[in-house]
Amino acid sequence: MDSITSAALLGGVGGLTRGVVGLLKAMSLRRRIIWSYYLITVAIAVIIGAFVGIVFNFDPRLSLLSGYAGTDILEGIYKSFNVQKTYLAPKKK
Repeated sequence: MDSITSAALLGGVGGLTRGVVGLLKAMSLRRRIIWSYYLITVAIAVIIGAFVGIVFNFDPRLSLLSGYAGTDILEGIYKSFNVQKTYLAPKKK
């Protein structure tokens, strides 16, 4: 198997592992599960795992760890932004 492919797959496995932990947590708290969000984080984990595999000479342990930790870091950054809705009033004539 190609080393980039194996690094990407290991990153995906790390992301899947992290996602399963998140799913179990959401189920225990009886929260709604957003499947599209889950799939996006796994796809990002595949990309992160491939890039880390390329940068760090295709070490499989780092690809696996980066898939797990990378999506966790990105999710933390995403949640740190306080998103507020802004409504614009129509222009008065």
